[in-house]
Amino acid sequence: MDLPVARVLPLLGMPHLDRLFDYSVSEELDTTARPGVRVRIRFAGRLVDAVVIERRRSTDHEGRLSALQRVISPEVVVPPGLWDLVNLLADRYGGVRSDILRAAVPSRHASAEKAGLFGNGVDWPELYGALEPVEDLTTAARDTALSGWSAYRHADSLLEAVLAGRSARASWLWTPGEDWAARVAEMAATVAWSGGGVLLVVPDQRDVDRLSAELRNFLSAAQITELTASVGPAARYRRYLAVLAGQGRVIVGTRSAATVPVPGLRLIMLTGEADDSLVDPRAPYLHARDVLKVRAEQEGCGFIVGGAHRSAEVQQWVEEGFCPTLRADPDVLRARMPWIHALDDNHDAHQSFTRIPTAGYKAIRQASDNGLPALVQVPRRGYAPSLACKDCRTPARCRRCNGPLELPPGDQGRAGAAEPRCRWCGAPEGRFTCPGCGGHAVRMTVIGSDRTAEELGRAFPGVPVVLSGGSQVRDTVPDGPRIVVATPGAEPVAESGYGAAVLLDPWLTLGRADLRASEGALRQWMEASCLVVPREQGGQVVLVARTDLPEAQALIRWDPEGAAATELAQRRSAGFPPATVLVAVDGTTETVKELQEILVVPEELDRLEVLGPVELPPGVRPPAGLGESELHLARRLILRTPRRTAGGEDAAVLLGAALRAAKSVRATRRLTGPLRVVIDPVRVG
Repeated sequence: MDLPVARVLPLLGMPHLDRLFDYSVSEELDTTARPGVRVRIRFAGRLVDAVVIERRRSTDHEGRLSALQRVISPEVVVPPGLWDLVNLLADRYGGVRSDILRAAVPSRHASAEKAGLFGNGVDWPELYGALEPVEDLTTAARDTALSGWSAYRHADSLLEAVLAGRSARASWLWTPGEDWAARVAEMAATVAWSGGGVLLVVPDQRDVDRLSAELRNFLSAAQITELTASVGPAARYRRYLAVLAGQGRVIVGTRSAATVPVPGLRLIMLTGEADDSLVDPRAPYLHARDVLKVRAEQEGCGFIVGGAHRSAEVQQWVEEGFCPTLRADPDVLRARMPWIHALDDNHDAHQSFTRIPTAGYKAIRQASDNGLPALVQVPRRGYAPSLACKDCRTPARCRRCNGPLELPPGDQGRAGAAEPRCRWCGAPEGRFTCPGCGGHAVRMTVIGSDRTAEELGRAFPGVPVVLSGGSQVRDTVPDGPRIVVATPGAEPVAESGYGAAVLLDPWLTLGRADLRASEGALRQWMEASCLVVPREQGGQVVLVARTDLPEAQALIRWDPEGAAATELAQRRSAGFPPATVLVAVDGTTETVKELQEILVVPEELDRLEVLGPVELPPGVRPPAGLGESELHLARRLILRTPRRTAGGEDAAVLLGAALRAAKSVRATRRLTGPLRVVIDPVRVG
C-alpha cells in the first residue's frame, strides 16, 4: 500500500484526547478507509468510534501501530472543508473537536444509506419534475428577484456579484410590511438555478416553514432540503448524504444547519441573527451567526444577514468593513411606515393610572372598524406570572423551594379566586403568609397574556380575542376584526397585515438585568411594527412608554442603524462584547482556582483582565455537577481582553486556544470538579 497509516480523531469528547492518533490500515480496508469516513478503533482497551482525517506513508510513533478494526461506513461524512471549519471553531470557542463533529455530522443510519439518494440519484435540476428548460426557470427567478429587491439600494449589484461567485456581503435592514421570506426565496432560487449552493439559516421551525412555503413558488419540494430538530435521525442523515453528493443545493434549517458542508456554496443568508435560539446550549456553545461568518470568510461566498433590527455584533462588522448596509430608499421606507406613537404623543389624563392607555383602545377600535386585526404584544405569558404581598409589596415566594408564585388562569371572576402556585415546582399555595409583615393577601405585579386577553375581551365585547404564545403559537390569523394577544416572537402573520399594534409593559423587557435588554426590547418592538399596514391604510403602533426613552426614540424615528451604533459605542466604553472578548468561567471556588493556576496566557494578551470570582448571577443555569443543595457554591470568573491584540491578531482565537489547552491539562490531572467555560456568552448577567 502507498499509504499504510491512517491518522484518526477518536470521538471521545475528552479535552486531553483531542488530538490525532496513528493506526495501521490492513489490505482489506485500504480502499474504504478514506479520509472523512467513520471507523472503529481499539483505544485504551475498548472499541470506540473515530474519523479518519488523513492517510500517510509513515508515522512518527515509535513502536508497533494498532490496526483499524473496521470501517463503519464507506461514506465520507467529514470533507476537508468541514474539518478546517471544526479546527477554526475549536480554537475560537476553546472547544473539543469531537464535540463539534458530533453536533455537525448526524449519526449514522444504515437504512438511510440503503435508501440511497433521492429520485434514484438524479441531479438537483431534474428533481423539479416539470419539463421547463433550466434557462427559463433561471430567468423567471432572476426577474422576480430584481423586481422584489428593487426597493433596496444596490440590491441588483449585490445579486450580480453573488451570481458571479464573488464574496459579496451585506447587512440587510428590511422595512415595515416587508415579506422577508419572499425576498429570501427569490434570491436563493436565483442563485440555485444558476448552479450555486445556498444555505439559509433561521431561528426556529416557524420561520423554516414560512421560508419553505415561499421557496415552493420557484422550486419543487424535493429540491428543498430542510434540516431542523423536527426531522428524524434517519431522514436527517439521508439528507446530509444528499447534500454531500451535490443533490441538496438549497438547504433551509435552524442553528444545526450552520455547519452543513454544501458543495459549491455561493450564498449564505441568515435572518433573526440576534435570536437566542441560534446559540447551541451544548459545549462549546457555538453561535450560528459567528459560525456562518467564519464559513463566509473560509469559502469566499456571499453572505447576507438580515433583520428589521441590527445587533451590536453585526454593527461592528459594518464598522470594520466586513459587510456594508443594504437599506431601502427613503421614499419607499416613508411609504411603508405606520404611525408610531408613545405616551407623550397623545394627551391622556388617565395614562398614569391604567395599563392600556386611551390611545391604545382607540387604535384597536380603529383597526376593527377598518376590518383588520389588532396586535397586542405582552412580554410575559400566563395569567399573573408574578405576585407580591398586598400590604408591604414583598415578592411572594414558595415556602418549599423559594420559587416565585404565580396566579394561574382558572376561576377568573375576581383576582383572588384562583389559588396561587409556584412557577418552579408547581406546588399550590393554599394560604400565603408574607415573611415580612405576616399578611395573607397578594396582588399582581406582572400581568401576563391570559389576563390581558381577558381584559380586552371585556373591553371589546363581540370582537374575537386570539392568544399566541408558549405552547400555543399560531402561525397566521385570518383577516377581519379580531384582537391578537401575543408574546414577543410568537406574533402570527396577518394575511393583509395588522391595523394596529399596542406594545405593553416595556419596563419588563427594558428592566431586565441583562447586557442585551435594551437591544432585545427594540428588536421585539420593531419586529412587531413590521407586521402593521402603512399609515395610508390607517396603520399605527402605540408604545406604552415615555418618548424620552432612547429605545422609544429609535422606534419612532425608525433608526436601527443609529440604535446599533449607540449600543456598540456604549459597549466599547464599558468594555463589553463585541468590543472585547469576554469569557465566563463557571464552577466552584476550587475548580475556578484550578483553572487559573493551569491557564497559560499568551504574551500577546498583555491586557487581559481577571474579574471575580463572584456568585453566579441569578437566572444563570449552574454548571453540570452541582446539585440543588450545592447551588450556593457556584461561582463565576470573568476574563476580559480587547478584541484585537497590539499586533492585530484575533484575541478570541488566542484566548480560546489557551483555555482549550488548560482544560486538556486539567483533564490529564483528573480534576473532574464542575466547570464550564463559555466564550462571549449571550447572558452575561
